[in-house]
Amino acid sequence: MSDFKASLNDKMIGRLALADEGQYVVRDTELKGFFLVIGKRKKTFTVLGEFWEGGKRHAKKVALGTVEDLSTRDARVKARDALAKIARGEYAAEAAAAAVAKAEAGLAVQKAADVTLRSAWARYKIYLERKDRSAATIAGYGDHVERLMKDWLDLPLMTLGESPRMVSDHHDRLTKENGPFGANGCMRTLRAIYSHARRSARELPPDNPTTAVDWNEEKRRDTAMGAFDLPAWLDQAGRLRHAIRREFHLFTLLSGSRPAALRQAEVSHFNFARRVLHIPRPKGGAKRAFDIPLSREMMRCLVRAMRASRMLHPENAERWIFAADSDKGHLVEHKEPRERLSKWGNDLRQSYRTLGQAAGLSDVDMHLLMNHRLPGVNAGYITRDKLMSDHLRAAQQKLSHYIVSAGMAPAKDGRPRERAWPRLPSRRIGEEGFDPTPPDPRLGVPIGPRRKKSVELEREAEAA
Repeated sequence: MSDFKASLNDKMIGRLALADEGQYVVRDTELKGFFLVIGKRKKTFTVLGEFWEGGKRHAKKVALGTVEDLSTRDARVKARDALAKIARGEYAAEAAAAAVAKAEAGLAVQKAADVTLRSAWARYKIYLERKDRSAATIAGYGDHVERLMKDWLDLPLMTLGESPRMVSDHHDRLTKENGPFGANGCMRTLRAIYSHARRSARELPPDNPTTAVDWNEEKRRDTAMGAFDLPAWLDQAGRLRHAIRREFHLFTLLSGSRPAALRQAEVSHFNFARRVLHIPRPKGGAKRAFDIPLSREMMRCLVRAMRASRMLHPENAERWIFAADSDKGHLVEHKEPRERLSKWGNDLRQSYRTLGQAAGLSDVDMHLLMNHRLPGVNAGYITRDKLMSDHLRAAQQKLSHYIVSAGMAPAKDGRPRERAWPRLPSRRIGEEGFDPTPPDPRLGVPIGPRRKKSVELEREAEAA
């Protein structure tokens, strides 16, 4: 359980459960500084007071006894007496002796005043890595700390804890300069770092300074496409000069995948026999790994992407499906100018969900296909892997067919276009009459299925 406040009494304390791991704190609303520490085996009445020495303020915590030894009324009487002694400095010598003893024993004693935002972030980053958070998540936290709170890096957390108005004012400035979403995200990062730091520096003020923030209202972006939007979008995507990026955007739409996870798809993750693409590190880390069932349209898309990767980046294509000339060897940026491609990234994920509803897929099937947690106890009994080879693949096929059919504009004679992207066979990539996106003729590259494109060609095509 997490810490909370309540009016302590014997009846209420008797109902509190022991901690499953670690400990949690219940603070008394009647007497400031008086609280109950609940661990795995016992519940202990405790006080935390402050005293001044040498012109500096210090904190002292004193355990009064367990609930087996004291009633709440007796513990509150002892608490008032202990807080008075702490304020008079009667515990100062004892606190100093304890600190010396710890130092002599080789134990590192960290005072709350020594904990800066920089050091707290360094410890929290290690915590995130141990929790197997994705590199993108950690980088996002780092951007908040090192860019949006760079002036506070060497500021003690104690200062922020005692000056919540400073935090709320900074949130107001960020709202004007970086927008409401960026300001809220930065404050959520600070809230997490402060709470984590207080686990080891209990002298920090218990109230998180972000409680003073007036949070900006956040609304989900309404950027999905409907069936009537698909012909225009597929025409835009089909005109992209870069064959790998073209297939990346199409597969994002057909799978509803998060772009960050899809960019790192490896050839070894593509199981052609089982018709699945394994996503080993989606949002939530490795524990949320899952397989995407592949429709025929998705299979063709991946094969075209791998063929284009072998043509453009033969070395990197040995490992990556969406290869690129980057330090990592795969696509690292999927954004496109809006005038060139109106929807990309999470716009396509929202479109996938919207089109799934239009195609008649159930809510449970959409949760499973998008790797969302199933709501409710009853749905929790569903085993996703047992539905993969038949039910989920059939649902995926139904949705892919709906998307491609709705997006294929008819030819002039009224019949559907055939053998054109996105139904293009991989061997026809760039071939005149079949691929609607041949290379820019200004580059002077001959058209043909066996041509080889160099890295220089790709760079020029991207800049065109």
